[in-house]
Amino acid sequence: MNAKLLGETLVTLFVIMDPPGMVPIFLALTGRLPARERTRAAWQAVALAGGVIAFFGIAGHQILTYLGIGLPAMQGAGGLLLLLVALELLTGKADDPESQQTTSNIALVPLGTPLLAGPGAIVATMLFVQRSRTPGDFAAIVLGLVVVLLLVWLALRFSGLVVRLLRPSGIEVLTRIAGLLLAAIAVQLVADAVAAFVRDYAG
Repeated sequence: MNAKLLGETLVTLFVIMDPPGMVPIFLALTGRLPARERTRAAWQAVALAGGVIAFFGIAGHQILTYLGIGLPAMQGAGGLLLLLVALELLTGKADDPESQQTTSNIALVPLGTPLLAGPGAIVATMLFVQRSRTPGDFAAIVLGLVVVLLLVWLALRFSGLVVRLLRPSGIEVLTRIAGLLLAAIAVQLVADAVAAFVRDYAG
């Protein structure tokens, strides 16, 4: 097994997926759910993220080339989707029972994708796969992805401890803060996508 590639995969995906940083956003979206539903959402989000990243790692380059979609377009779309979620958190619409998503929807969008399986994680994995030449290289990438996803799941799984400490009022404050952070992430994704488009057309 390629130890160097394993280390690069671990560090890169850990920084991009940021398990500790996912906790406040996860709590903002699921903090008012029962513990069982919150645990289920964590598992579904991690499973979906792993599936999406693995799929694009294997066939992403061919699919994007066939459809004529550039990576900046995917990044911009992810940013716009995150911005919609951030606005709901900031305006309190996410707390409205009439507009609440089901647990499975929250786990799929935005937790599973584009938060966990976002443009950064997908592109990084695609690049690692393109560099691979031997079965040991591919095994290193798979192991690195599995370890990071496990760390993400552990962070989300035990986020209930934070819920018990914060109480409902604390969760509401955390929701607004998470909305602001999520909006900043979304704007950065869109800005990076626009910059990439400008570079492509200017070149």
